[in-house]
Amino acid sequence: MEEGGDVKGVFTRFCQLSDAIKTAAESNGKSLMYKENLGFLGTCPSNLGTGLRASVMITLPELNKDPHKLEEICSQYDLQPRGSSGEHTAAIGAKWDISNKQRIGFSEVELVQKMIDGVAKIIGIEEELAKAAAGGDEAAEGAKEEEPAAGDAPAKKDLGSFKLPEIEAEFDKWLTAQLENSPADVKDTDDFKYISFTELPPFTEKHRSLMRKNMTAELFAKLKDTKSSKGYSLSNGMQAGVLRPHLGVGFTCGDEECFDLFKEIINPIVKGWHNFDPDTQSHKSDLDPSKLAFTEEQQTLFAKYVKSTRVRAARNISGFSLPPGSSKEDRLAVEGVLKQAFEALPDNLKGQYFPLGSLSTEQEEALQAGGFLFQKPGPMQLLGAAGAGRDWPEGRGIFHNESKTVLCWCNEEDQCRIIAMEEGGDVKGVFTRFCQLSDAIKTAAESNGKSLMYKENLGFLGTCPSNLGTGLRASVMITLPELNKDPHKLEEICSQYDLQPRGSSGEHTAAIGAKWDISNKQRIGFSEVELVQKMIDGVAKIIGIEEELAKAAAGGDEAAEGAKEEEPAAGDAPAEGGEANPPADAPSE
Repeated sequence: MEEGGDVKGVFTRFCQLSDAIKTAAESNGKSLMYKENLGFLGTCPSNLGTGLRASVMITLPELNKDPHKLEEICSQYDLQPRGSSGEHTAAIGAKWDISNKQRIGFSEVELVQKMIDGVAKIIGIEEELAKAAAGGDEAAEGAKEEEPAAGDAPAKKDLGSFKLPEIEAEFDKWLTAQLENSPADVKDTDDFKYISFTELPPFTEKHRSLMRKNMTAELFAKLKDTKSSKGYSLSNGMQAGVLRPHLGVGFTCGDEECFDLFKEIINPIVKGWHNFDPDTQSHKSDLDPSKLAFTEEQQTLFAKYVKSTRVRAARNISGFSLPPGSSKEDRLAVEGVLKQAFEALPDNLKGQYFPLGSLSTEQEEALQAGGFLFQKPGPMQLLGAAGAGRDWPEGRGIFHNESKTVLCWCNEEDQCRIIAMEEGGDVKGVFTRFCQLSDAIKTAAESNGKSLMYKENLGFLGTCPSNLGTGLRASVMITLPELNKDPHKLEEICSQYDLQPRGSSGEHTAAIGAKWDISNKQRIGFSEVELVQKMIDGVAKIIGIEEELAKAAAGGDEAAEGAKEEEPAAGDAPAEGGEANPPADAPSE
C-alpha cells in the first residue's frame, strides 16, 4: 500500500513479498498451499484463486450523488465499490474504495489490470459529469456516451486485424455472427480473437476432425460454460478444429486442467488417434538410455546406412498455461525457468539461448541455415488457429549447444520442444543427450516449486492430443535405393515394425535421392526406451531387406528369394500398447 495512485509500484512490492514467503517456505522443505483447480488455498472459500483484492481509495463527488448508478457502472468493469461502512453504503466525503470483484479464474496481473482500466473509465465518467454540472446539457450528453450501457458488458469484440477463413457460405455467415457476438476475452490480441460458441457448430462435410466426430450437442451443452482457472474454455479448445476443417484432431488444450475438465471429448480423441484408451489404460515413462540394446552388428549397419539421427519430444511445466491459452506473464515465466535449465546443463550440452525478439541479422541467418529457426504459425496452421501465435515473438526463443547436437524451442507448440540430433547413426548417444535435456528441465521446474505436466493415464501432457504419452519421435534419415523403387512396399514393411516412413514432402510422398525419414509410429502406451528400441530393431531389419534386394538386383533370383524370407510376414509384429493409428480420413496435425 501507499498514498497516491502508483498501482504498479504497490503491486510490485506485493509480488516481492509473495516471492519472499514462497522462498522461505521452500528453504524449509515446504511450499505454498496451491491447487491447480482452486489456486491459492485459505481458510474461507471466498478467498481462493488469487485471493487478491486490489483497491484504490478515490473521491467521486458527482457519482457519489447516485451510489446505485456507481454500482452499476462498476459492475460493467467487474469492479466493486465500497462506501464508508462497506458495500451498498454511502461514502462520507465522497471517498469510495473500488476494487476487483473477482478472485478466481483470472491471474493476479489480469485482476489488477482490470482494476486499472476500469477505474480509469470511471474517472472519465466522473470528469464528464463534473463538466455537465458546470456547463449544461451538452457536456452531460458526453458523459452518457462514455458510460457503458446496461447489458454491454462484457463488450463485443473489437475485431482488430483478425480475419475468419472462408469455408462455406452458410457456415461462414454463422461463424461471423458467433465472432461478432462473442464477449471480449482477456487472451485476445489485435490479430487474434477467441470465439465463444453459443451452440454446437453446424459442421460442414469439410470438417473431418476427431473433435467434430465426437462432439455431440449434448456434450457441447454440458461443457460449453466450463472454464479452467486460467480461463481456457471448451470453445477455446474447439476453435482450431472449427476454423480449420482439414485438421485431424481439431482440439487443443490451453492448460493442465483441460485434461480433466474436458476429458469427455479429449479421451475419445486420444482413443481414435492412438488406439489407446485413457479411461482403461495407463502410460509408462522410462528415460534410462542404459537400457537400450544397440548391438555391434546394429551399430555397424547404422554407421553405414544412416545419415542422421534425431530424437524429439515436448515438455511442459505445471502451473503455467500451454501456448494456445498462455498469457504474456506465463510465457515469460516459462522462458525464465527454461533459461535456468539451460544454464545448469553439463559441459557437453552448454550453449546459448537466442530470444526471437532480439536476434541480429547474423544470428537469424545462422539459425535459418542450420534449420533451427521456427516462424510465427500461419493462420491456416493448427497453432495459428488455436491462438498460439499471439504476442509474437515475445517469450519465444531457441537454445542450442556449441556443437549443435541439442536444440530447444521455447513457447512454440508447447512450452519446450527438446531435440537431440547428430550426423550418423549413434542412436544411443543421441537418446542419452535427449534424456539429459529432459532431466535438466525437470530439475529446473522442481527448483521453482513446479513439476512437468504428466498424468498416469496420458503421460506427458501437451497442446495437441496427438502428442501425448511420450510425445516422442525417434527418427533416422536413411538412404534406401532399392526400397525406394516401391514406396508402398516400404510403407508395408515399416508398418510391420510399428514404424512410419516419410518422404521428402512428408508421409505418403516419394523420397528425393532415396533418402527416407523413418521413425516410431506410436507415442503412448510404451515407454521412451521401448519406442527407441523398436526404431533401432525395425530399422536394422529394414536395412537387412535393403541389402538383400540390392544383392538380388545385382545377382539374380537366389538373392531375391533371400530378401523375401527376411521380409516380415503380416502380423509378425503385433503392438502390445497404444498405436499411433490416426483414421485414414483424418490427416495428421
